[in-house]
Amino acid sequence: MDVQKTADALSGAVGKVILGKETVIRQIIAAILVQGHVLLEDVPGTGKTMLAKSFAKAIGGTAKRIQMTPDLMPADLTGINYYNMKTSEFNFMPGAVFTNILIADEINRATPKTQAGLLESMEERQVTVDSVTYPLPRPFLVLATQNPVDTQGVFPLPEAQIDRFLMKLSMGYPDRETEAQVMLQHMDITAEPDVKQVVTEAQLQEAMQAVSRVSVHPDLADYVVRILEASRRHKDVLLGISTRGGLALMRASRAWAAMEGRDYVLPDDIKAMAEPVLAHRLVLKNYLQMQEDSPQKTVAEILEQVAVPTE
Repeated sequence: MDVQKTADALSGAVGKVILGKETVIRQIIAAILVQGHVLLEDVPGTGKTMLAKSFAKAIGGTAKRIQMTPDLMPADLTGINYYNMKTSEFNFMPGAVFTNILIADEINRATPKTQAGLLESMEERQVTVDSVTYPLPRPFLVLATQNPVDTQGVFPLPEAQIDRFLMKLSMGYPDRETEAQVMLQHMDITAEPDVKQVVTEAQLQEAMQAVSRVSVHPDLADYVVRILEASRRHKDVLLGISTRGGLALMRASRAWAAMEGRDYVLPDDIKAMAEPVLAHRLVLKNYLQMQEDSPQKTVAEILEQVAVPTE
């Protein structure tokens, strides 16, 4: 099974449950293929948890949901060593991160200390507890959510942690026709989405390896660098895109190209991934920070300013 077939199979399986959100579904598939993490910023009730569980079932993996609250501790995420009185030994009890897809619900309600407890897991796919390191399952994806309209009792993610998310996406409300289909399809309360496993772990790992072999022309690498430089010079930007952000764009573009059936990246792949990968990494000037879609519009302006390689 090649990357395109893998992506199509996952998209078809998840799309039967999450209706009308094909673009978001395919963007998350791209994140899985390059082992990236996704921040979903949406109002409650748009299907974020159902989306994560559907992906877990489609890849034959596991999903865990943890409600991020101010009293949540880092050990609740990573795990603890507890004393077993029967054996007179300390045993490790894995935390919530030991799963394929971790749903960190309302991540900005957790304290900065707890938020930082996810960094090692997200960056290195491992957990260190009492000087012992434990590898996490593969693939490992953090699908974090936050409510854009709730500002009471929250701890906004610092730029350094937002930068760890490959993409920031929004599902949004469905159109009228799609929402009517949702009403009919999901009237009965079910604990789990009706999604079948469509790819094996071996096929998924094979697809990831194929993505890592997608070639990028040096002119396209230079194109990405010029996008980064333009973001740093833009009149509305306080803090532009970091080198990590540029690497994230390159990785996501390779996945998108492979999902389109190619083993090489085109400028259109970079453009397709630019908004979900770069917009949340921009820090805009104060008068723009509260305006809806300002980061997305700024990315679009930057793409218009930067010349596309023609050869």
